[in-house]
Amino acid sequence: MGAFLDKPKTEKHSAHGEGNALRYGLSSMQGWRVEMEDAHTAVVGLPHGLADWSFFAVYDGHAGSRVANYCSAHLLEHILSGGADFSSESSSIEGVKDGIRSGFLNIDEYMRSFSDLRQGLDRSGSTAVCVLLSPTHLYFINCGDSRAVLSRDSQVGFSTQDHKPCNPREKERIQKAGGSVMIQRVNGSLAVSRALGDYDYKCVDGKGPTEQLVSPEPEVCVLERVAEGDEFVVLACDGIWDVMSNEELCDFVRSRLLVCDDLEKVCNSVVDTCLHKVRSEVRGAGSQTPVLWVLTPLSCLLSRPLQGSRDNMSVVLVCFPGAPKVSEEALKKEEELDKYLEARVEELLGSCGEAGVPDLVSVLRSIGAENIPNLPPGGGLISKRSVIEAVYNKLNPHKEEEGVKEEESEEGGGDAAAHLLEALRQFRLHHRGQYRAVLEETLSAC
Repeated sequence: MGAFLDKPKTEKHSAHGEGNALRYGLSSMQGWRVEMEDAHTAVVGLPHGLADWSFFAVYDGHAGSRVANYCSAHLLEHILSGGADFSSESSSIEGVKDGIRSGFLNIDEYMRSFSDLRQGLDRSGSTAVCVLLSPTHLYFINCGDSRAVLSRDSQVGFSTQDHKPCNPREKERIQKAGGSVMIQRVNGSLAVSRALGDYDYKCVDGKGPTEQLVSPEPEVCVLERVAEGDEFVVLACDGIWDVMSNEELCDFVRSRLLVCDDLEKVCNSVVDTCLHKVRSEVRGAGSQTPVLWVLTPLSCLLSRPLQGSRDNMSVVLVCFPGAPKVSEEALKKEEELDKYLEARVEELLGSCGEAGVPDLVSVLRSIGAENIPNLPPGGGLISKRSVIEAVYNKLNPHKEEEGVKEEESEEGGGDAAAHLLEALRQFRLHHRGQYRAVLEETLSAC
């Protein structure tokens, strides 16, 4: 699960670029995690005579950043040097897919030779979700539980499937390799069933690399490009998908493109929103329902529902020529919304009287209880937090003191980990000897 900070690190790494009739932006934030383990790749114009091809990827590392960082720098070269003839794509789409698969298997085997990984000094692993764009096709590549979505004709046209241990095909492979799936994890520990690295789970004698407890084999899906329908592709780690469904994220990105043509800012808005957004119950195709919603009455024992992503967050946005363009009508509605929210904050702080200035969380809750039109779809009021917070800090002379109160309020006045441990203890006591069986049965029903 990883350790958490007392306060999130909200500094972002952002970048953008364009070429091959594409524009892209990206953003990443460490957030609540003690370390930043995400990495990414963005290359427009590939070597080896593939100037009209492009490649984008997000890597979500775990147990360290070693594997994720190496893959971000070298996965593409392993794919391109895998022996496939990418230049003759029209006659060999399967050949390109084979080249991608070989690239993943080759880099996984190559990293195994690194001394720190071989000797167990570093036990890191990483998911990888990528899109390889040729002039005619989109190659979606997934290994793990990061995810890619395609927005086509103003709706989700495609999404990759998360590789979770509970998925029947993944579970069958794990069990054939002598492992088990407990609490949605490989041997009760690792939450993904496919990944690069993670060599502790790849040492079953007599089994090939794709038959191990954790497989490095990617799932590759190919779609023909549709010039008049394709809008954008989003690649993101599970820190984003934990709090947004496929539809929510596509709707939110679409709405931001109508008011902003700076893709860095759009990606920054996604990350900022996910830091505070209440977790979605529907996480999209191929995902699993978070544990805390399944274990009722376990969830009832927690002091409050989890809010905001607690993970590292990374998102890459690739826009096609058919992506939404800035609209004067949308800009006008956005301006009207911002002015309304600013006025409401002024009213709430101006009418507090002897009760004292409410903290920011209380202000957000008060405004959130209203029926406000034209909020960004998929993001809702929390995506306008920066607007509300700016006015609040301007009008509140004790904002630093209130900021401390706000953090205490958001933490529910206690340690979330302690609440969870107590909840698990009570759950075990309630079910006595059937604890493990009931837990596994409940989670397997996801």
